[in-house]
Amino acid sequence: MNETNLGPSTTGLDPKVAGLLCYLGAFITGIIFLIVEKENRFVKFHALQSIIVFGSLTVVNIVLGLIPILGAIVSFILAPLTFILWIVLMLLALQGKQFKLPFAGDIAEQQMNKF
Repeated sequence: MNETNLGPSTTGLDPKVAGLLCYLGAFITGIIFLIVEKENRFVKFHALQSIIVFGSLTVVNIVLGLIPILGAIVSFILAPLTFILWIVLMLLALQGKQFKLPFAGDIAEQQMNKF
């Protein structure tokens, strides 16, 4: 977790607020901010991490929905954990921290240079 020199955002928003908004609508707002943000690495990182994390969790939820009893149990456990992760990531972004989740954060950091 590191605090970076945030610099200006091409969205016209404070980069901390833009980082929070990347997570607000899960991977949907992540995609929007990835398209809209042209320069700010902080915002791009949070947009990519949002897409990877919440996109993956959406796919996992769909797959679990296809598994009769076990899928429902795992989804029941996964839902509150996802909610907590969502809140924590938004708060960390609002604090200006570039918190890298295992795997997803590394992938987001690698892909950031391509966008």
